[in-house]
Amino acid sequence: MAEVTININNRQYGIACDDGQEQRVLDLANYIDKSYREIASSGAGGNENHNMVLTLLVMADKLFDFENGASNNNTGALDGIRMSEDDEAAVIDSIEQMASRIDNIAGRLQKI
Repeated sequence: MAEVTININNRQYGIACDDGQEQRVLDLANYIDKSYREIASSGAGGNENHNMVLTLLVMADKLFDFENGASNNNTGALDGIRMSEDDEAAVIDSIEQMASRIDNIAGRLQKI
C-alpha cells in the first residue's frame, strides 16, 4: 500500500492507494482541485464546504452522464474516451473519500 499527499484548495491530505496508482491519485486530485477552483471563483458557494459539495455534485453529475451515455452507447462529448472498471472504481473511491472528509469537517464545524 502506497501513500501520496494531495493538495486541494491549498490543503494537504494523505491518501492511501495501491502501489503503482500514485500518479493516478495525484491526477485525480489535480482534477478535483481545478474543478473546485472553477466553482469557487464563480462565487456559486457561500463557503469552502459549500464549494466542495458543489464540486462533488458537478463531478457526480458528469460521472452519471458518462455512465448513462456509455450504457446507451452515446457518449456525446466523450466519444473515444473509455474508462476501465479499475479507473471508474478509483474515481468513485476518491469521491467517496472526499465526501467522507467533507462530512467530518462539516460535523466538526457544527460543534463550533
